Amino acid sequence: MKPEIIQKLKEIVGKDHVYTGKADLFCYTYDGSFSQDKPVMPGVLVLPGSTAETSEVIKLAASYGIPVIPRGAGSNLSGGTLPTTDCIILQMTRMNRIIKIDKRNMIAVVEPGVINGKFQKELAKHGLFYPPDPASLEFSTMGGNVAECAGGPRGVKYGVTRDYVLGLEVVLADGTILKTGAATMKSVAGYDLTRLIVGSEGTLAVITQITVKVLPKPEAEQTVLVAFADLDQTTDTVVEILARGIIPASFEFMDKVCVENIESYIPSGLPLEAEAVLLIEVDGPQKLLQEQIAEIEKICREKGAIQIRSASSVEERDKLWQGRRGVFGAFARNYATILAEDVTVPRDKIPEAVRKVRELGEKYGIQTAVIAHAGDGNLHADILTDERNKEEMERVNQLLAELFQAAVDLGGTITGEHGIGLSKAPFLPLESGVEGMRVMKAIKEALDPQNILNPGKMFGDRSW
Repeated sequence: MKPEIIQKLKEIVGKDHVYTGKADLFCYTYDGSFSQDKPVMPGVLVLPGSTAETSEVIKLAASYGIPVIPRGAGSNLSGGTLPTTDCIILQMTRMNRIIKIDKRNMIAVVEPGVINGKFQKELAKHGLFYPPDPASLEFSTMGGNVAECAGGPRGVKYGVTRDYVLGLEVVLADGTILKTGAATMKSVAGYDLTRLIVGSEGTLAVITQITVKVLPKPEAEQTVLVAFADLDQTTDTVVEILARGIIPASFEFMDKVCVENIESYIPSGLPLEAEAVLLIEVDGPQKLLQEQIAEIEKICREKGAIQIRSASSVEERDKLWQGRRGVFGAFARNYATILAEDVTVPRDKIPEAVRKVRELGEKYGIQTAVIAHAGDGNLHADILTDERNKEEMERVNQLLAELFQAAVDLGGTITGEHGIGLSKAPFLPLESGVEGMRVMKAIKEALDPQNILNPGKMFGDRSW
């Protein structure tokens, strides 16, 4: 990273938004993922304040062939923002304005650095909400959510990020500014470039503005906690409730290991005798909720539930959700390293997938836990380990390889919402096949022939 490059970057974004100190740069050698490799130090950290500045930075990078790593809060769990070589970290958090909330047309326009949770709070003032709600919503950015196609507990009823992004403003690898989509509910003009970029993990373009559709905030919400003494009863209940035409807003599954860790950390009233629990939330018109809850409770009793508890107040509801959202903090008290995987399978394969996680944990002598967005089959298989134990980490890697293969064999995917990044790049061919990899690589080469945007992510080091 030559002095002349640093100087030009300062001229583009201002000297206060360019960092070259070792202490500053070291903070960007890691993200929310687990990586066993030696950290790679980036060459410079740059914080653009506009689309125009972003464009100029990328034009400069392209002229020198310098890799550019776009980054939001760095909360991703697949190594998507890790440097792989001397590079420019393009930190997008300065661009954090909510540009417009249009209640009449039910759309909003935001910059990539807007925090999801803050966006939700602002929408609530207008009687609106944005459904995608990843567990990291209090600190993850909208740009990062779009780049990873984030999901969350509400995915079973409302879908994921790609279902809400109507249009984007992005900067391509040569600095070209491109606008995709439209601020309308329908648009089929040409290729769907918006969806191509959503979930592309910064490998195709840098997102500088996002137009999303939003929804009216539901009139009411009701949460019920259901405990089971048998794992199969729990997962069968999920399938049965959905089969009877009830679509909860959230449908969360936690196994016994999760319950025990949560209760020792954030007592939430979860029953320790349970083999697994379901946290079910319905929303909509107040007069319909009690009917839905009554039917859900009936099904749960038919399936052998040992405890059914409906939250009687907002405070009790919040307490139950505090336990669910605090599970990783609970794990961190007892385990040095937590690998949160996110394989997803067809809903009727959930019992098999949960059993497979347990079976692999026993096979390799590794403690596992399962949290799931059960309504959409998204299992967070949590590997509770210690990265300092090299022999144990070898067993963890073997476990993960078998887990990803099992997910594909069950008709599922190796990732439902965490992305590929670096950590899952070696396993993407399991799902996509050689033909799929070649098509994706052709798209990458067409839009980024120098391979400067987030190199090494998705494709790894292999040439397809």
